[in-house]
Amino acid sequence: MTFDASTVTTVTFDSYSTLVDVDAAETALAERVADPEPVSKLWRARSLEYTFVANQIDAYQPFYEMNRDALQYALDVHDADVSESERDEILAVYHELDVFDDVRDGIERLREGGYHCYVVSNGDPEMLESMVEHADIGDILEDTISADEIRTFKPAADLYRHAAARTGTPIDEIAHVTAGWFDVLGARHAGMQGVWVDRKGTPWEPFGGEPDLTIGTFYELADELGV
Repeated sequence: MTFDASTVTTVTFDSYSTLVDVDAAETALAERVADPEPVSKLWRARSLEYTFVANQIDAYQPFYEMNRDALQYALDVHDADVSESERDEILAVYHELDVFDDVRDGIERLREGGYHCYVVSNGDPEMLESMVEHADIGDILEDTISADEIRTFKPAADLYRHAAARTGTPIDEIAHVTAGWFDVLGARHAGMQGVWVDRKGTPWEPFGGEPDLTIGTFYELADELGV
């Protein structure tokens, strides 16, 4: 599909890997694990896989707990000698992730152009509160919308529909911006336009359709929206 800027009145953003850099978790692992890269990759993959399965078997738990269980699994797989307290110290990095350089200026441009800006995330409310505070972007966001509010994770259509209701916006007037391919597809399936943030120049998944728009930075989205 082709991105239709003329219909957009509200922009929603994913959080992790979209607004803030989860690669910092690998740095926290490096202080306690000899080879942090495979542990970090498995941790991230499993945390998402757990949410997908939870949606199907009615096994919801807050994302922070999902993330904790995924980290424990990754540590166990790689025989990492890490205590429970050290594991929790690694996990706590999710409260202090660095914001990408283009985020604040990009969202400010959208706000100045009259667009309403929200976060829609799997993260539970406490995670989102600390993320927004640490990134210093609370003043440019209308609100954060958590999967915890309906106990359903992305890419379930119910979460995107809930977000549209919370923003008071017809769902076809929302552009959802995310680094997650599954999040793009979920948003599009629910009736939003899906904007993929490809910061690393990776190929798109050959499955489920294309994003409505692919951007490398938030500045490109502001340009597309004419602000």
